[in-house]
Amino acid sequence: MVLRAGDTELTVRPDQGARLSSLRIAGTEVLRQGDRYGSFVMAPWCGRTRDGRFTDGGTVHQLPRDAGPHAIHGTVRRRAWRTVRADAGSAAFLCDLTDPWPWPGRVTQLVELAPDGGGLTLTLGVETLGDSFPAQAGWHPWFLRALAPGGRDVEIGFDAAWQEERGEDHLPTGRRIAPEPGPWDDCFGMPDGVDVTLTWPELLELKVASRAPWAVVYDEMAEAVCVEPQSGPPDGLNSAPRRVTELEPLEISTTWTWRSLAP
Repeated sequence: MVLRAGDTELTVRPDQGARLSSLRIAGTEVLRQGDRYGSFVMAPWCGRTRDGRFTDGGTVHQLPRDAGPHAIHGTVRRRAWRTVRADAGSAAFLCDLTDPWPWPGRVTQLVELAPDGGGLTLTLGVETLGDSFPAQAGWHPWFLRALAPGGRDVEIGFDAAWQEERGEDHLPTGRRIAPEPGPWDDCFGMPDGVDVTLTWPELLELKVASRAPWAVVYDEMAEAVCVEPQSGPPDGLNSAPRRVTELEPLEISTTWTWRSLAP
């Protein structure tokens, strides 16, 4: 499915987790290509859940371990989603939460291009179809490190209130430390909301914003970098879950805006 506005063309794959598989701005691809990449939804948890295990109300739940000893990135990123509606510049999608998630529920995503093609807004909802449960939600975009062969690397700019200390297992230890320089595969606390700027010198500036207070920043790969707005930190089902009830679904949104830096 291709959405268009202004000089922007956005491809969404409902058959692949409602993943954004391509974002072309004035003809330039911004996202890394491939079935694992683009920008995918993380729900009903984000990042790794330690040993694939979390506790709710005294009951221990075991998730499939698909990242070494851990469970990673939720259950919906490889599922086929149903398209609820679509027009030239926006679309809405839905995916049911089923086994191995212990509770019935659904995840929704609304994708909206700005009318002038200068940005996009993504909105996620996690709803229960019965009992309440803990959850997280967020996005995992893979932005190209360079926008052209031989081009200059992207620069990542942000201010964070703290950094989650990362253990040897790549999960937070529970300690908050002062933000450290990269390279990063780290979670940062931004209590006033995520605000990260990606700058490809003399080409493009793209801002990732969200009212969510957490972001994982990853730049240890040669081909791409990640800026991941999340409702909670990695292993958050254990450390910082958000309770989803019939009256209070989990809702999170992110807005990307961009401008050309070409001379």
